[in-house]
Amino acid sequence: MAHRLLLIVLAASILHTASSATVYDVLQQNNLPCGLIPQGVTSYVLHPDGHLEVTLPGDCNFVVTVGGSPYKFCFDSKFVGLIKSGSISEVNGVRVQVKYAFEAIIQVDHAGNQLTFKVGTSSISFPISDCG
Repeated sequence: MAHRLLLIVLAASILHTASSATVYDVLQQNNLPCGLIPQGVTSYVLHPDGHLEVTLPGDCNFVVTVGGSPYKFCFDSKFVGLIKSGSISEVNGVRVQVKYAFEAIIQVDHAGNQLTFKVGTSSISFPISDCG
C-alpha cells in the first residue's frame, strides 16, 4: 500500500511540474527564442509527438522592423505547429506581410543567431537575441 501511495504522489508531482511549464519554456527547451510567440497565451497543449496548439485571447498583430524594413506578423487566436529542437514546422494560423500580401508561415528554423521563416516557396531571415 505504501508503494502505491508513493507512486500516486510521484505521478501527481510530475503532472504538476509539467503543467506549471509555460509555452515559452517549451520554446526555450527546444532551442527557440520565447519571442516567437506573442505574450498573453491563455493556454497551450504539447502533444507527445511534438504537435503544439496555442491559444491567445484574440488575434494578435504586430510589426517587427529589420534593416529598416517593417514586417507585420498576424497570429490567429489559435495556431499550431510541430515543434522539434531548433524548428517549428507544419505551422498553421500565422502569417507575415511580404511587400503587399500576407503569406502563411509554414516553418521557422533557428540556426546560430538567425531565425528563418519559410513562407510558400521563399524564406525571410532575421537576426535574433536571447529573450529575458
